[in-house]
Amino acid sequence: MGLKVLPIKSKETYNWLLEKHYAKRIPNITDAFGLFFESTLIGVVTYGIPPSHSLCIGVCGEEHKDKVIELNRLCLQDNHRNQSSYLISQSLKLLEKPKIVVSYADTSKGHVGYVYQATNFIYTGMSAKRTEWRIRGSNLHSKTITEQSTLEERQNNPDKYEVVERPQKHRYIYIIGNKKDKKLLTKCINFRDMPYLKGDTKRYDSGKSVQSQLILGI
Repeated sequence: MGLKVLPIKSKETYNWLLEKHYAKRIPNITDAFGLFFESTLIGVVTYGIPPSHSLCIGVCGEEHKDKVIELNRLCLQDNHRNQSSYLISQSLKLLEKPKIVVSYADTSKGHVGYVYQATNFIYTGMSAKRTEWRIRGSNLHSKTITEQSTLEERQNNPDKYEVVERPQKHRYIYIIGNKKDKKLLTKCINFRDMPYLKGDTKRYDSGKSVQSQLILGI
């Protein structure tokens, strides 16, 4: 197959996440991995600490919250058959253990989460219904808006800011560790294991190309 998955520096993912991934934003990144075809980087996956402290507790309780990380970006140049699932499965093997990995498939982007199903993640249903602040006519992330403005400013400018219902997401969980770790952490998960969903899905990225990057000696 000619494919390899190797650790890469966080900054090596930035062009991919800003130019190709639909979110156009750099998340918190603690671990990054690249999918290489021979010596050419053709895809990236990143993991990081979830932005919500309560999310970590909600997944597995206070005792194991520090073991929760999020697979927060997945981006491939062309996404040929099985490349995305290969990148995820191999990167999971390279993460520090034990860990509880959570990831989401965004329903607003037409995602079901087939790549997580293909890599044996547990499907645990939909994220909770929430509302968030938005600038009218803008696609800015809610976190960016709340960081750049005060609550009073948003409340006093209804022509500019609005509260909207946040799209729910499909939540997937994967536990990595030895047999003992997996048994313990599986019991701590606060969500039910549910049957996989099926349905139409869309490409996860913007379709733009990222300039190929080479690495020597692999």
